Amino acid sequence: MISKETLFALSLFPYLGFLWFLSRSPQMPRLALYGFYGTLVFVAVTIPAGIYAQVHYGKSLANVDWLHGGAEFFLTLANILVVLGFRQAIIQKQQANPSTSPKQDLSSSTLSQE
Repeated sequence: MISKETLFALSLFPYLGFLWFLSRSPQMPRLALYGFYGTLVFVAVTIPAGIYAQVHYGKSLANVDWLHGGAEFFLTLANILVVLGFRQAIIQKQQANPSTSPKQDLSSSTLSQE
């Protein structure tokens, strides 16, 4: 059976491919792209934090709260950037074409059912 470390290392290649394709899409919101790249920062922080937890505390990263929380902060930050990036893109799209507002679509479908 493949070790979890090997699986983790191999999983980076599809993610790097995902980032490569996203970075070439003109429709991809830049802030969301930064968030997806921020996930790599989370990985880069988590690996040394996990090693430190094992060497200095003899525990896994999940069992050393201050290290685990610090590492998870980077994942939270990355997720916030992704959400804000897509939110910004939706708002810009709605402002560019106000006739396709979700509120209008919802109200028109409600009226047609009556």
